[in-house]
Amino acid sequence: MDTIASMTSHDARDAFGALLQRHSRIVFKIAGSYARGSEDRADLAQEIAAQLWRAWPHYDPARSVTTWMYRIALNVAIGHLRQQDVRRRHDAVPLDDALHDVPDGNAIDPEHAQQLRLLHGFIARQPPLDRALLLLYLDDRPQREIAEVLGITESNVSTKIGRLKQRLRDSF
Repeated sequence: MDTIASMTSHDARDAFGALLQRHSRIVFKIAGSYARGSEDRADLAQEIAAQLWRAWPHYDPARSVTTWMYRIALNVAIGHLRQQDVRRRHDAVPLDDALHDVPDGNAIDPEHAQQLRLLHGFIARQPPLDRALLLLYLDDRPQREIAEVLGITESNVSTKIGRLKQRLRDSF
């Protein structure tokens, strides 16, 4: 298999497009958790995709593509948050069900839907690093990958997850 650097620009575009399509859930999950309103989410998702494209020539295929994507997407999203004013950053983020995992079927159990809204509200009120940690944890990413994505130690990940679980229990 060719390395990314040795691909023609057309092949690199095709490979990146296929990769982005396969893992688009990462982009939309991060954008949906870090941005308000559909236009803001779409803008953030576009910025994440653009940053992924800029970083694509430097991607090392020996490393996990999801770790690489999460790291870039979260860095872009956290940068996006930092550009917002302090008051707006602490408000709850309205979440659109279309951007989040919802069980298949015509309707979701109202109690389950309420629990999801409470969880999303809790996540939205967390500082950027804790929000990123929660998203990765809820996506069943291994602690080693979470540590690599966030640039912290595995023991720090474990400690932060424990504290977030306690905060979550205290909130409900």
